[in-house]
Amino acid sequence: MNIKWNALAQTAGISFGITVAVVTVFALGILALSRREAVLEAAGGTGSGGTGRANAALAGATVCFAACAAVVVYGLSLIAG
Repeated sequence: MNIKWNALAQTAGISFGITVAVVTVFALGILALSRREAVLEAAGGTGSGGTGRANAALAGATVCFAACAAVVVYGLSLIAG
């Protein structure tokens, strides 16, 4: 039995890096949603002032969560395919 240690180390390193990246992007999405809530509370629910920033934060969170979902789907397709 011959183990290719270099390939094993590369695979472990890449999977660790991707895991850290996905967790970071997910945390940024959670942060964006939190900031959105803060902006909406500061506006007082009047619907004016800060709604543009709230929409931008929601868009940023959506992009972050979509990127996480895309990575997960791609990983599943690699496993299944």
